[in-house]
Amino acid sequence: MSKTIDPICGMTVDANSALVLEIEGKSHYFCSSSCRDRFAAQQGVSVTAETSSDPGDAACCQSDYDGKSKMKLPTDAESGQIFTCPMHPEVEQVGPGSCPKCGMDLEPKTISLEEEDDGSESAMTQRFWAGVVLSLPLLVLTMGPMVGLPIREWLSPKIEGWLQLFLATPVVLWSGWPLLARGWQSIVHRSPNMFTLIAIGTLTAFFFSLAAVLFPGVIPQAFYEAGRPPLYFEAAAVIITLVLLGQVLELRARKRTSGAIRELLELAPETALRVTEDGEQEIPLEQVKAGDRLRVRPGEKTPVDGVVREGSSSVDESMLTGEPIPVQKSAGDKIIAGTLNQTGALLIEAQQVGSDTVLSRIVDMVAAAQRSRAPIQKLVDTVAAWFVPCVLVAALIAFAVWAVVGPQPRLAHALLAAISVLIIACPCALGLATPMSIMVGVGRGAREGVLIKDAQVLETMERVDTIVVDKTGTLTEGRPRVTEVIATGELSNDELLLLAAAVERLSEHPLARAIVEAAGEKELEILNAVEFGSTTGGGVEAQVEGQRICIGKPGFLEEQGVSVAEQSISKAEALQSEGQTVVFVANENSLLGMIGIADPIKETTPAVIKQIHDLGLKLVMLTGDAQATAQAVATKLSIDELQAGVSPEQKHDYVRKLHDEGRVVAMAGDGINDAPALAAADVGIAMGTGSDVAIESAGVTLVGGDLRGVVKAAALSRATMRNIRQNLVFAFGYNALGIPIAAGVLYPIFGWLLSPMIAAAAMSLSSVSVIANALRLRSVKL
Repeated sequence: MSKTIDPICGMTVDANSALVLEIEGKSHYFCSSSCRDRFAAQQGVSVTAETSSDPGDAACCQSDYDGKSKMKLPTDAESGQIFTCPMHPEVEQVGPGSCPKCGMDLEPKTISLEEEDDGSESAMTQRFWAGVVLSLPLLVLTMGPMVGLPIREWLSPKIEGWLQLFLATPVVLWSGWPLLARGWQSIVHRSPNMFTLIAIGTLTAFFFSLAAVLFPGVIPQAFYEAGRPPLYFEAAAVIITLVLLGQVLELRARKRTSGAIRELLELAPETALRVTEDGEQEIPLEQVKAGDRLRVRPGEKTPVDGVVREGSSSVDESMLTGEPIPVQKSAGDKIIAGTLNQTGALLIEAQQVGSDTVLSRIVDMVAAAQRSRAPIQKLVDTVAAWFVPCVLVAALIAFAVWAVVGPQPRLAHALLAAISVLIIACPCALGLATPMSIMVGVGRGAREGVLIKDAQVLETMERVDTIVVDKTGTLTEGRPRVTEVIATGELSNDELLLLAAAVERLSEHPLARAIVEAAGEKELEILNAVEFGSTTGGGVEAQVEGQRICIGKPGFLEEQGVSVAEQSISKAEALQSEGQTVVFVANENSLLGMIGIADPIKETTPAVIKQIHDLGLKLVMLTGDAQATAQAVATKLSIDELQAGVSPEQKHDYVRKLHDEGRVVAMAGDGINDAPALAAADVGIAMGTGSDVAIESAGVTLVGGDLRGVVKAAALSRATMRNIRQNLVFAFGYNALGIPIAAGVLYPIFGWLLSPMIAAAAMSLSSVSVIANALRLRSVKL
């Protein structure tokens, strides 16, 4: 049976039973008439009996799984995957390409688990390195005489010209072909952008130089230098090479943005164990339907969202909630896809499957939020949309005026005036203004442990007025630790801790690990325990040196025949109000004491929060933790606003709510549960000690997991954006002064005429100014 992809919804359909649309002799297959009609509208055709056929009942958007990956779609044009522009989401097409409006590479709307490579990065890298290899000898030929190399003694003008032509032609016409194609596309679609400037500037310099090599007699002697006609091959080649460098860096950055989604896709298992009257059967995940009963054994991940029907266990939900303490699950409790079953076997009933699970919705949120970001280059492209027509008009006016009233030879002077205008307006400095500052600023941040994923972060961080943070792993250490040991009997605190550690050493619970670690820190020699037993949701017990030691909740101890006094319960409640979890320790006869366990606040957190407040920023804490624990932390740290017990979707929705209020939000978090909010925020800030998904979803990663990086990121963004504005002033300042002079407006008054050689020198000087100014960011204080 032949399978193909619906180009609209991306679902796999059976070509023998799908709806078919014939366009220019090629067949396109669809799951439904709505998808077919939408595709036809995109292609500008109408659906008629000749173009459309219905071989039978349409396939109902059946997902294609190969047994190895989930949500996988082929990525080439023939498979029908939809690509879109991150800057202009309304632009969609089947297969990869470039945006007709801004020239950016299109990216797939759907990410598969297996990383696909369309070859664009490797191809662009090859073009870049070819440009480097050929541009370096070009620079030696042109700049060598300025530093004393006797190149012009070795080479005649004719040989030097042909050698430069030989080196520059592959750079401009092969390495720069994608850039020139985008420039031409921008002209065809009447959407001038940076690629328009690049194409016009480089081709003007190249073809003027080509004419000087082939027909040197058309160049007036007044413009000759050392008896040679001026050549600008190196300007064209170097511009192409520098722009290609920016394209390679952009492709690599965009490739990493899909990592978060792949990390999320890996959370769900590939198979599920379905329970029927005939027994248990392992089936692919895509075959699970709502209502199926599934067995989840200890150590396995939950395949779908559902409800527990039989069994009880402790389930690690940290991948979704960010909280380190497992949650007890028993009959009637909800369970989420991707969570890890730890202790007992569970029988669950599937309720939400496929794209309806919480995990799938998180994937969709992250993908949509990532696509919604516009690159910082949009500012330059907006300016270029006006700048390009102005430069062309200025060049045409200069040509016309010189051709009519200029001195003889009028045509030659007119041509050179127009070329001088185009060369001095060449976008090298304009193209470098933003990426140079970004590159240096990102490097400066990396030295401080602040990793910036994309340029938009630096622009947006400057305008942030609200910081949203998670609690666990962001404000706190993210690892439970013993904070209180209170003996109520004849034992000392250390003796109580020693007995508890002996029992808990046999348990894998995070609270048990905290108790064992506390005994180790005190260098206590942990005793041996035997006959260990565990009651899910209650506590643990074991024999230690001939006595039965029980550890757990008051209800568990009472089941063992040990009563807990009201005074002890009151003390436990006081500790709980401070954000601590309390476990009681008893022997066969009486209560021995209690141990308080909490996730400690990081030492640096209070000072950082003060700095954030000093910057005039509002601080909001969103956490999946209980209200009492979260409130204790919020009160202690003077948090402006608190939302506790929130789910990943609620965190995402809260960030959207802040947007609706007109705020610019930076979200700091460390868990998978934070991924949707991190991606939806104007700036996502991930702790480097957190999950890979949070790091991939965020625009900023703080390597040390320290909130001090938030303050550094804010300072870096302000310094970088200030530097970019200065660079743009340099770039346009040279153009504002140089273009009129190149056009010859000062010739009637002072007799000044800017030759193309001087125009090229001015263009180079503007680039040097931009680069030098950007390098100042290396020493900015953060």
